[in-house]
Amino acid sequence: MFDRPASGENAVLVQLDFGTGDFAERLSEFHLLAESAGARPLAVVTGRRVRPDPALFAGQGKVAEISAAVRSHEAAVVLFNHELTPAQQRNLEHELQCLVIDRSSLILDIFALRAKSHEGKLQVELAQLQHMATRLVRGWTHLERQKGGIGMRGPGEKQLETDRRLLGRRVALLKERLKLLERQRAVRRKSRQRPGVLSVSLVGYTNAGKSTLFNALTKAGGYTADQLFATLDTTSRQLYVAGAGQIVLSDTVGFIRDLPHSLVAAFQSTLEETAQADLLLHVVDAASADRDQQMAAVNQVLAEIGAADVPQVIAWNKIDITAASPGLLQAGCGNISTVRLSAKTGEGMPLLRNVLAEFSQTCRLLEESGPSSCLATADTVAP
Repeated sequence: MFDRPASGENAVLVQLDFGTGDFAERLSEFHLLAESAGARPLAVVTGRRVRPDPALFAGQGKVAEISAAVRSHEAAVVLFNHELTPAQQRNLEHELQCLVIDRSSLILDIFALRAKSHEGKLQVELAQLQHMATRLVRGWTHLERQKGGIGMRGPGEKQLETDRRLLGRRVALLKERLKLLERQRAVRRKSRQRPGVLSVSLVGYTNAGKSTLFNALTKAGGYTADQLFATLDTTSRQLYVAGAGQIVLSDTVGFIRDLPHSLVAAFQSTLEETAQADLLLHVVDAASADRDQQMAAVNQVLAEIGAADVPQVIAWNKIDITAASPGLLQAGCGNISTVRLSAKTGEGMPLLRNVLAEFSQTCRLLEESGPSSCLATADTVAP
């Protein structure tokens, strides 16, 4: 796996249109991803294809265009907003004579840059190693060389086999350490869970404003920034809401479309906080033209981690940009409300607190009336 480009690295961005219909939005997001990784996008190469080229992904003519852009801008890295096979990545680097990074590697790189806690760093390293394992077979020809030297001449063990074995050992070690941290987190989570205390997790697309909303509700003063994946580590705080009492509110990592599966697997234990919540506060960037696709991407990840059945309240954030008025909309299905608000200015925040209070009161009544949980009967709740 290649090292992360240094901050300010000159880059050429490549995105091809395969007829998905959201080309402009994906390209805009790709710009943010590149800048979040410390790259300096100097040129964008686009094109249309029916399907990827098996050898070069982009085809020989488009690769020649990319090569010209690399030479013209003296770029050191080419970033593809697509998933490349190891063979395609190797062939492209041979043709372009520079570093080539695909979308999954770029996202993993940003996570490595943002991870601050010990557990977060372990999770990112595990995801990177699992991603690397898929690229050892045909990734680099030097790994096929036999080990040699005095006392080691002969058939021996190929460097590829040695690297695969060492990588496997490291992955096993990281998984054991993460299991220990998971048990410790389970103990802390159990200590926070008390009868009658509502557990709420903030979820949403990256850069939707989750941390800003978390700080506005809890006064936690956590880190916020107008960048992708500003928050990786889950943070929980107690919040007092009139009519509901104490609520445990958790801020979680933001999601993104085409999130690498290795990353979801590595963060599985952390994301369990979301699956075990009583309520998901789904924060949506109302100012984004791509918000419907972003919501679908979030719900897809929630389904992967077993949180699809947890009831949601939609926080339609950033109305200060859209000039919409604060308000509360009830969805037809009865279990999802939409609150229009601005976490930045505070507009609509009282409405959100009222929704949380009503949901908490309904859950408390359900718990007192019988063994059925709030989650099992959440479809009857209408905040």
